[in-house]
Amino acid sequence: MTVPLMDIRAQYAPLRADVDAAIAGVLDSGRFILGPHVAALEETVGERLGGRGCVGVANGTDALAIALQALDVGPGDEVITSPYTFYATAEAIARVGATPVFCDIEPVGFGIDPDAVGAAVTARTRVILPVHIFGQPADMTPILAVAERHGLAVLEDAAQAFGSADSGRQVGTMGDAAIFSFFPTKNFPGIGDGGLVVCREAALTARVRRLRFHGSTDKVTFEEVGYNSRLDEIQAAVIRVFYPHLDDWNARRARAAAMYEQSGLGEHVRLPAVRPGATHTYHLFMVRHDDRDGLRAALADAGVSSAVYYGVPLHLQPVFAHLGYGLGDLPVAEQCAATALALPMHPNLTREDAARVVGAATTAPAGAGSGTIR
Repeated sequence: MTVPLMDIRAQYAPLRADVDAAIAGVLDSGRFILGPHVAALEETVGERLGGRGCVGVANGTDALAIALQALDVGPGDEVITSPYTFYATAEAIARVGATPVFCDIEPVGFGIDPDAVGAAVTARTRVILPVHIFGQPADMTPILAVAERHGLAVLEDAAQAFGSADSGRQVGTMGDAAIFSFFPTKNFPGIGDGGLVVCREAALTARVRRLRFHGSTDKVTFEEVGYNSRLDEIQAAVIRVFYPHLDDWNARRARAAAMYEQSGLGEHVRLPAVRPGATHTYHLFMVRHDDRDGLRAALADAGVSSAVYYGVPLHLQPVFAHLGYGLGDLPVAEQCAATALALPMHPNLTREDAARVVGAATTAPAGAGSGTIR
């Protein structure tokens, strides 16, 4: 017996008949590209997000690149973002010819530090791209203030945080645009690749729609160089089956996080904290331990899965060596990269699972500091 890091099949097993019926319905219809399920999903999510325009695309990485291009970001521009996130965030910036500018993060929520954002703005800055990482929203109020002060656009990378909120505002509703990912391990999953761009203004929504289909609105006239990036109709149909269960899944993730705390895990590791005013959806349950390798070994010996996320922060990745960052430049991100570990987290996590994780953690080498991350 093992405690898996994630349990995708257990999550959708009760819905298998509905999933099978949804897939069969698409096959029977013969509508496979930009069909009624894509349109219905865009409308449903848009209503949830206060009437914002939504455009389904092939994956979260394309969503970022398309959104940046729609915001007129290109060569010579700078985009301020986090070094402690998946590579796709910065890859999309480079993909459109712009330069990622990495700012350090704050240690509580792992989000970009608003003070560092303000200090990084230059005459070339076009966009601030905060990441709602691991299910916790970035500290958006001061970030939005920086953007307003300097006349910058804000693009939210919410790939890991559908349903999260900051001071009562849903992620995806605070910037000029936002993106989500439906990758199967996300808290709002599909059964393959898929992404969504969310836009505040109708004109931006229209441009994103054009860009996802080769820069054309009619397949005849091509107005700009775009992408072949469309959310698959089968994916949209399955995501629509999952959508009514999303809030329950998120609530069960929060209960699983509470189980860890109640089971005494904080006596052995530093638990993730929730920023004041934030709603955390726990896409991942990230703890910190100064002997992470020792902790991982102890967990593995007890059959408990774990994973290191972003062990090399983006400013130290070889692809960005030309930007001139060095070890020690962004110390909080580097410390988190060296000490953070993902423990099992999914809606079906049981109290027995949590107890087993805690029991394994008791056999790990003692790490400096425990309790809640500060």
